[in-house]
Amino acid sequence: MTAIGFLLTLLVFAGMAQASDQPNILFIAVDDLRPELGCYGSPIAVTPNMDKLASQGLRFNRAYCQQAICGPSRASIMTGARPDTIGITHNYVKIRQLNPDILTLPQHFGAHGYDAVYLGKIFHHGDLDPASWNRQPSIDKVEPRSDTTVGGFALLENQKIKEETRKKMFAKYGAVAKLGLAMGPAYESADVPDNTYGDGFHTDVAIATMQEMVKEGEQPFFLGLGFNKPHLNWVAPKKYWDLYDREKIPMASQAEGPKDGAAVGLHPSFELRVRAGIPKIGKFSPELARTMKHAYLACVSYVDAQIGRMIEALEEAGVRDNTIIILWSDHGYHLGEMGLWCKATNYEIATRVPMMIWTPDMPSSSRGATTDALVELVDMYPTLCDLVGIDQPSHLEGTSFKPLLEDPEQKWKTAAFSQFPSPALREWGAFPIRPAMRETYFGPLLMEVEDEIKQQMGKKWDRELFENDLMGYAMRTDRYRLIAWKDTKHPEATPVFTELYDHESDPRETRNIADENPALVAKLLQRLRKGWKASGLNNN
Repeated sequence: MTAIGFLLTLLVFAGMAQASDQPNILFIAVDDLRPELGCYGSPIAVTPNMDKLASQGLRFNRAYCQQAICGPSRASIMTGARPDTIGITHNYVKIRQLNPDILTLPQHFGAHGYDAVYLGKIFHHGDLDPASWNRQPSIDKVEPRSDTTVGGFALLENQKIKEETRKKMFAKYGAVAKLGLAMGPAYESADVPDNTYGDGFHTDVAIATMQEMVKEGEQPFFLGLGFNKPHLNWVAPKKYWDLYDREKIPMASQAEGPKDGAAVGLHPSFELRVRAGIPKIGKFSPELARTMKHAYLACVSYVDAQIGRMIEALEEAGVRDNTIIILWSDHGYHLGEMGLWCKATNYEIATRVPMMIWTPDMPSSSRGATTDALVELVDMYPTLCDLVGIDQPSHLEGTSFKPLLEDPEQKWKTAAFSQFPSPALREWGAFPIRPAMRETYFGPLLMEVEDEIKQQMGKKWDRELFENDLMGYAMRTDRYRLIAWKDTKHPEATPVFTELYDHESDPRETRNIADENPALVAKLLQRLRKGWKASGLNNN
């Protein structure tokens, strides 16, 4: 063995020895979950397990994603860097394609003596990133599912609808249909066991994997458990639908976009409209809207039950008291607010997320507390490093919020940052509209939104700019949300359009007041240009 090899071996063993006394990490990701939870004040959501975790740990009231869509948000979280830094602003690129040598969160923990393993959706679908994980899940310890789904559906009629829709879409539109034009029904209620669907089964395997790692007892674990729901399609066992009286479900009261807001900032609910049975153009009926929110809530309760099972298994294995539990969602979600459904905007409803953390040694005064500090999902990577006492890679662009566990009310950074490219003129994976997509049922929707943008922007309208180079940069301060729509080819130029919302008087962001407050806009734009590195300055 060479001297360098011997030294590396010593470092590995030293890291493992150090890690043997470190806490485990249970890293819980929930897809498309907005703060529609009892602990966040929802009057309807049945979420006893997440509510219990919040009552035991620290709940973040103002946590924000870096981009309100799955791929870029998760890439940012898992690398600890922001979308523009890693170059990932749509769903159709893998992290290593653009960042071959970047050190991901689980990869870093694996290098410091942790068993790093995941179940479900942690990175975006299709980006498994084997380099991030050093252990395989114990799927052989779980009984195979007796009831299985086909195409994500348990009911035969829905399986047939999806297959027939796919045939029609491919026959009519060709290869472009594979880009998400045939997704089957938007929802399903089936009287089946929890593990018929993926989230229940993944929880079974996660529990078995955790038990196996505890039995071995050699290393602490970093266990990622990612839930696909409440992402579309909204499929959940019937018993979770039955938790709700559909007539008592409160519906969105804000049916229109912000007055004087950016026409390019809202989309026609592309992601939902590709589902079978959903109108391809026009508004959704009140009855359908109620059913869809019911379906979303059923999925939230289904996921909540799985989280309860996982935490109970930690307790039964005797390791709950030495396991950091952090729970987060990759972005928020519109359920009719501003007249649209799904995520993919720069507004509060799409960028604000639920996040909570429990640690073995957090002060009793912080257990069950809530903090209003502005935090970001990119902060999780440095925080977890800080909590277990391992070094933070130099590329990280977040701030450890470990100090907030000691004092949740202390002064904190003054802004959180998000971004999204031209929501109105992007496919539902945030990719620029491909020409073939205009030949599908997307065509009329695009013509409609284009007319609105042209009317608002006048001579500023330029198809190349608005479809490919326009990025909305959002900055959330204690009081305001600023959204600057910038030409990415000329980032120092005056924004093409600017939005400003005052959360003190208008928390639902119903009216853009940028034109009425030019001095304030100029001040906030200056702060936005300084970026996240200056967000700790007290210049609110």
